[in-house]
Amino acid sequence: FNARVRVGRGFSLDELKAAGINRKQALSIGISVDHRRKNRSQESLQANVLRLKEYKSRLILFPRKASKPKKGDSSQAEMDVATQLSVTVLPIKQMWSDTTARVITDEEKKQSAFQTARMYIANTKHVEIHEKKTKKT
Repeated sequence: FNARVRVGRGFSLDELKAAGINRKQALSIGISVDHRRKNRSQESLQANVLRLKEYKSRLILFPRKASKPKKGDSSQAEMDVATQLSVTVLPIKQMWSDTTARVITDEEKKQSAFQTARMYIANTKHVEIHEKKTKKT
């Protein structure tokens, strides 16, 4: 359940920058921005950048004044074929990894997860003592 990708409060500033969208422009075209969010993995950053680029490619931007279209506005032909969407614009695609059952090897049976974790904790706790001993010799 914790691996499920959910819709958040908005895209991070790094994702917008990678997609080539300004923060103010994103807010004006219907993209929510969360300035507090930080990208903790490169995979999620790339997935969100792809979502933003796909959204931007599908976007048909109507001019504020029909008589004076600006640089980023759509052409008249695109505006004629435009339809209003009533569904989620870009739903999040879940990336499930199918794991299949396998036989546990003898080497895995011999290892103890508890013993491995305990030794790691003990080694990190006494790292200073081990450094002092190695410096004396």
